[in-house]
Amino acid sequence: MADVILYTAPNCDVSDSAREGLRAEGVDFEERNVMTNKEWFDEALKHSIFVPILIWPDRVEIGWKGTVG
Repeated sequence: MADVILYTAPNCDVSDSAREGLRAEGVDFEERNVMTNKEWFDEALKHSIFVPILIWPDRVEIGWKGTVG
């Protein structure tokens, strides 16, 4: 199982930065594009209307490095 769940949306520069940043840091993550799966969309909405959303084992992070898409 992945260390982080990353909710993203297409054409979102901040989602792209989060994906690239997690890869650069060697973090194992599962990406969930909210526009391709209604269940993932609904899950993401429980936390925020903005992406990216990172679900860490001990916290939820909205945005990447202080920026949201």
